[in-house]
Amino acid sequence: MTNTKKRLLTGLQSSGTLHIGNYFGALKPFLDIYQDYDSYLMVADYHSLTSLRDPEELRKNVYNVVRDYLAVGVDPEQVVIFRQSDNQDHMELAWVFNCLVTVPFLMQAHSYKDKVAKGLEPNAGLFTYPMLQAADIALYDIDVVPVGEDQRQHIEYTREAVGKFNRAYNDLLREPEEMILSGVGVVPGTDGQKMSKSYGNTIPLFGTREEIKKAVMSIVTDSEGDIPENVYAIHKLLRTEEELAPIYNEHKGRYGDLKNILVEDLETLIAPMREKRESISDEIVESVLAAGKKKAQEKSSETIDKVRKAIGIR
Repeated sequence: MTNTKKRLLTGLQSSGTLHIGNYFGALKPFLDIYQDYDSYLMVADYHSLTSLRDPEELRKNVYNVVRDYLAVGVDPEQVVIFRQSDNQDHMELAWVFNCLVTVPFLMQAHSYKDKVAKGLEPNAGLFTYPMLQAADIALYDIDVVPVGEDQRQHIEYTREAVGKFNRAYNDLLREPEEMILSGVGVVPGTDGQKMSKSYGNTIPLFGTREEIKKAVMSIVTDSEGDIPENVYAIHKLLRTEEELAPIYNEHKGRYGDLKNILVEDLETLIAPMREKRESISDEIVESVLAAGKKKAQEKSSETIDKVRKAIGIR
């Protein structure tokens, strides 16, 4: 029977401990839809090298990311979970794309400009990051990539790279479409900015109750308002506005009470996942990655063979 499902890819960098911004921005949206697609889930460890220089931390993070996906409920039998560095086809296709796009084109990338403005070293890997990302997607004939609104440009860059290749070498690669996930493009941190480890404004996804409470109590609030906007913005990820309205009316102006309620709601979400995560051994992770590597390479090898023949390498 022919598989008529469209193919989907998403992934996370293995660059640190996950926070609830990662959960609501990437993990949960993937969890909600992945069984409806022929899904690929990539641990993007090569991408993390743009900022991470600790080899032991990188290796640990790779395992932790797989644990995270399994802990939130992803079934490894229904998705290809693989590590980017297990497949060198990514690096080869990224180089081909680098040879097709221009420096001025890459200079327009929002993520590059934003990270440099925040003080991140403007290394060449960060600059050409979109082309490795394009290779990640194009290798597997991906139809759709779920992203938040703030990541739309990533897919536009992929389409541009694929389009340049196809115009030069006769339409061999598939141009993906973005699947915009409304409402999850920017998950607010404890200071009101986008939640990010680099900003130090996160709430840990698998943190202990004490760690969650410490993070929530640090949320910046406006002492002049009845409703603490930053607390409410995070709370809306857990409950509907209809559910929150009576709570915030009853505790109007009592920021400490509202923060404690948020702690309880976060603990209700996180505690079962935290318990499951603690049961996932290194051996289980290694088994999942080994199976995913084989399946990923089966597909990518078809693509890279076509690319090599088209450009004249073979």
